[in-house]
Amino acid sequence: EAKEAAIIDPSAEGEEILKVIKDNNLKVIYIINTHGHIDHIGANAEIKEATGAKILIHEDDRNLLSSPVKNLAIFLGRMTKSPPADRLLKGGEIISLGKLKLKVIHTPGHTRGSISLLVNNTLFTGDTLLRNSIGRTDLPGASEKMLVQCIKEKLLPLGDEVKIYPGHGEESTIGQEKRNNPFLQE
Repeated sequence: EAKEAAIIDPSAEGEEILKVIKDNNLKVIYIINTHGHIDHIGANAEIKEATGAKILIHEDDRNLLSSPVKNLAIFLGRMTKSPPADRLLKGGEIISLGKLKLKVIHTPGHTRGSISLLVNNTLFTGDTLLRNSIGRTDLPGASEKMLVQCIKEKLLPLGDEVKIYPGHGEESTIGQEKRNNPFLQE
């Protein structure tokens, strides 16, 4: 029997992702984008076409899916677009996936619609919180002040033991970021 799965931020490795899906007999229910930049949505179309999965993204980033300018693909010499979202998120929702519950946390700052996903003691942060850093804030719709505030108010209180898996770089924990992340020191 196929196991239900979600793909978070399928970048451009659609073929590789589809092989993992097949090899593990997974039934992909959702494609969840933590935000709408090309390096997080690049394989949306390929995975949706192959699996029929629903695309979920925060409502404030929905317009990035269809625009190579807004999703930054054009700056990589590409014209990549994603199919439209099947479900728009606001933050606070619980996404059920088999026995797992994924809590959506709206964490704007890298983009207006950036989200993080909490599953038990695991947090997928996209480009919100990185190991010893934060997501870029020099792009359209970004705000360093808002990003740092969201991290401090919404992510740090989750607990020091919560493991984070960012969209780029190595994993960390909330505790390590409290101690070592220069953007979070006061």
